[in-house]
Amino acid sequence: MTDAPLRRGLTARHIRFIALGSAIGTGLFYGSAKAIQAAGPSVLLAYVIGGLVIYLVLRALGEMAVRNPQGSFGDYASSSLGPRAGFMTGWMYVFEMVFVCIADVTAFGTYMGLWFPHVPKWIWVLAVILFIGALNMMRVKVFGEVEFWLTMVKITAIVAMIFGGIAVLIFGFGMHDTSRGVSNLWGDGGFFATGFLGFLSCFVLVVFAFGGSEIIGLTAAEAEDPERTIPKAINTVPVRIGLFYVLALAVIMAVIPWNQISSESSPFVQIFQALGVEPAAHVLNVVVITAAISAINSDIYGAGRMMFGMAQRGQAPTIMQKVSRNGVPWMTVVIMAAALLVGVVLNAAIPENVFVVIASIATFATVFVWLMILFSQYRQRTAMSADEQSALTFPVPLWPYGQLIAIAFLLFVTVLMAFQPDTRVALIVGFVWLAFLAAAYAVWVAPKAAVRSGSER
Repeated sequence: MTDAPLRRGLTARHIRFIALGSAIGTGLFYGSAKAIQAAGPSVLLAYVIGGLVIYLVLRALGEMAVRNPQGSFGDYASSSLGPRAGFMTGWMYVFEMVFVCIADVTAFGTYMGLWFPHVPKWIWVLAVILFIGALNMMRVKVFGEVEFWLTMVKITAIVAMIFGGIAVLIFGFGMHDTSRGVSNLWGDGGFFATGFLGFLSCFVLVVFAFGGSEIIGLTAAEAEDPERTIPKAINTVPVRIGLFYVLALAVIMAVIPWNQISSESSPFVQIFQALGVEPAAHVLNVVVITAAISAINSDIYGAGRMMFGMAQRGQAPTIMQKVSRNGVPWMTVVIMAAALLVGVVLNAAIPENVFVVIASIATFATVFVWLMILFSQYRQRTAMSADEQSALTFPVPLWPYGQLIAIAFLLFVTVLMAFQPDTRVALIVGFVWLAFLAAAYAVWVAPKAAVRSGSER
């Protein structure tokens, strides 16, 4: 085990699919059922709005990553907003990934319940944590290749489900009545079936669904050609997310009335169960399991690389810099696997309510990280000269109004969390974590930084 740098081994193909693997996972295959229950068909509009916001966040991140491919958004926050901001951004991202992963492993346990209803969910949660931990110990090119194929499986399945659902709407396979057309999208209470407040309430789960896309900003250090691959990855992900989320869920709700979709399993499985096509339902269950594994895989990778970078800046224990012979920061993988054991405990203690609570906490962390990315890019851009701005090869669009709109939206989502009992706990946990980070920086990091700066004079 050494302190060697990370090895470059991720191609443009790997990076695009790592980002998709993180963004197209539990939020779509499982969390979308909760969002549909909250908003009805209007959830489609919510996903469109959320997709536009994450595109603006990713473009802000891309501008900084192309300009400085050796950094992460924690580094960008440190240089633009100060070392305290960088410290809190990095550790909040790790916090986000822990809870996103707990949500993912929770969904994995739920999916396995279709085949093994009498096996406690926490057993499956423990099994997948050990499996993904071992996978992340492999060299980065193997990791990238595995993630590519896992993501390819779920993308292929989503496309097949979309075409299959359209065929059901046209030809009426199973028990579907073709005379209804797509009227299910407005026939049961209208498009805003749960009212405007119901529409607003789903935004917490929508932001959770897109959380993790910022992993693109952590792949630059291991990308073979970051100046080319990062822009390509960012420009393709939002379009694909919009296609997969909006079109796939529109097809599902056109076939099954929105108020018949439950949170007991994935809507992708329910669509074929409702039509009496059990073999297809089991095939889709394999796919959503693959999707969960893919998302967990990406998130552990992202959190590990963030901790590695923070250790290099003196903002995390130095042991996190240790790199295996495969070029992998092995201690960060061990730490993430250990943190995910909290998911085992939660699934054993509160198996019924755990998902919404965990998703809400992850959403708070996601919003904080996205805000810090936007603030960092805004500060960097306003500090540039006219010549520096014109030299940018991947500038953000709609500057500066797009960034301001995205910031306002994310602050609005934070306020929304305070008005829902299921999500209010996330504000408490999130602000307690922020207070802990502020104290940790003051007690542990700042004195060390002062000593280093004094010795360098």
